[in-house]
Amino acid sequence: MSSIEEYMLPCLNKSVFGVDCTGCGAQRATVLLANGEFSKAFEMYPAIYSLAFLLLFLVFNLFYKFKFDYNIKIGLIIFNAVIIAGAYIFKMIQFIN
Repeated sequence: MSSIEEYMLPCLNKSVFGVDCTGCGAQRATVLLANGEFSKAFEMYPAIYSLAFLLLFLVFNLFYKFKFDYNIKIGLIIFNAVIIAGAYIFKMIQFIN
């Protein structure tokens, strides 16, 4: 029996340059989240929960339109960008040390 990890895409940035990209760990974190390993998923990719919330909001907003939905989307996107950038900077600082 094969595991889902055999079908994960490799990081092109890491294989070419040897450095993680901002999305490294997202696939593994998604698998960990699906397996119920919530804290390990957060350790693997800290933005997993905010991205999941953004995805749920976008799907919900496809069917239910309401006032200020555009502003909420932009706010969630900026929030995710800050988390992703912060986690990446933290990871690179640890990598250097």
